[in-house]
Amino acid sequence: MHKQLLFVLLLPTLFLVNIIYGSVEIPAEAALRALFGLEVERESWRQIVLYSRLPSAITAVLCGASLSVSGLMLQTLLRNPLAGPSILGISSGASLGAAVVMMATGASLSIVHCPLSIVIGALLGAMAVITILLFVSRIVNSHLMLLIIGILVSYLTSAITSLLNAFASESHVHSFVQWGMGTFGDVSMERMWWFAAPLLCGLLLATLLSKSLNVMLLGRGYALSMGINHRRVRFGVLLTTGLLTAVATAYCGPISFLGLAVPHVARLTSGTSDHRRLLPLSMMWGAAVALACNAICVMPDRMILPLSAVTPIFGVPVILYILIRRRNY
Repeated sequence: MHKQLLFVLLLPTLFLVNIIYGSVEIPAEAALRALFGLEVERESWRQIVLYSRLPSAITAVLCGASLSVSGLMLQTLLRNPLAGPSILGISSGASLGAAVVMMATGASLSIVHCPLSIVIGALLGAMAVITILLFVSRIVNSHLMLLIIGILVSYLTSAITSLLNAFASESHVHSFVQWGMGTFGDVSMERMWWFAAPLLCGLLLATLLSKSLNVMLLGRGYALSMGINHRRVRFGVLLTTGLLTAVATAYCGPISFLGLAVPHVARLTSGTSDHRRLLPLSMMWGAAVALACNAICVMPDRMILPLSAVTPIFGVPVILYILIRRRNY
């Protein structure tokens, strides 16, 4: 009971930490007063809390939940503990789309502004990979073969991205590298609805697939006997994970290990394989880990660490633990 209570308090506590703590020192009381719309001593403090830290925290919650759920569904569908959005090439596809836009237009990113062209490019790149996977899934029945094809697509898109960088100007390469570092700070409150709406729709679709995913755990033959259309479920999972990963990657950059490691944490803490519990737990753990990583990224003197350098610090130990603990998993 105490563990459950601590877990329930973990998410709001980390959310408040993201509001109170930042590169600019603001008293905790003043940050909380600004958050709840009360008067504060300095107008700049209110601006920082409401227009920088609050949207960053909300973005971390939505992005962490989306990537974690995507990883959980792909691991269940492909029956492979190492499956995830980055493994299947979805994140690489988004990176390629963003790279094409940056090299062609010279668009760049800043901490408060993300050009719509880059978002559209990343979305198109991720959805192109999903389209390939959906097409292949109609032809190939083997989950292992689909995973291998996803890995090959990931290598191919990464190679094309490297070639684009090799022929691009220094400023274009810098823009892409900056985007590739990952951040939760590029979604402003004005654009939050465009970011949140598709992710919330994707999370709802994932919840609706929970019963089918439970049946899929028992094998394809059992799923067919229960009247579950295997191809339809696979189509729904790939489409949902594509939507969640594409939007998250487009706005926040390629974020590794959240989709791969967090589902394992949810399984270990819940002790169940029931997706009716695992899906909400993965959402909560994903949001909590993303908030923790976002807080770690903030350094004194206005220094911000790259998000892509922080998430492996959490993800790598988890994956190593899973591989060592479950050698036959």
